Amino acid sequence: MCILILKLLYPPKELKPTNLGGGAALFAAIFLHKLSLLFFSLFPLRSSDASGRHPPPTRPTAEPNTNLFVSGLSKRTTTERLREEFSKFGEIVHARVVTDRVSGYSKGFGFVQYTTIEEAAKGIEGMDGKFLDGWVIFAEYARPRPPPGQHVNNNTPPYGRQ
Repeated sequence: MCILILKLLYPPKELKPTNLGGGAALFAAIFLHKLSLLFFSLFPLRSSDASGRHPPPTRPTAEPNTNLFVSGLSKRTTTERLREEFSKFGEIVHARVVTDRVSGYSKGFGFVQYTTIEEAAKGIEGMDGKFLDGWVIFAEYARPRPPPGQHVNNNTPPYGRQ
């Protein structure tokens, strides 16, 4: 391995910057490219399946329901704008962009509730991965809230309970 690194640090004479007419930028680009190839061959990002493609990340999905969770919203996205865009796919019961209490700007996510599950499915199909206010947004079925008294992170106790 030391020999490989030395070969990258001291390439053959024809690639040295003095032989390229002062092309130090080209020399640096070639050097960094070779170094990145070496690094990623030694430390691959993740394993691939037999087809060479990476398996999609596993993520728990919620059961289909009328309530959608929308993420990736711009700070400037308002509840009215969210309702306007999602109303193209069905009748909306409720729409809300979650905002910061101090600044009043969006926290980057919100909820949209349709009257039927079919309309909610159309809303996901129509808006998931689309642009809204210059940002790519993601729409999925919202997961139900845990019952009162249960906290999501089991590693730490909730405030006030020890």
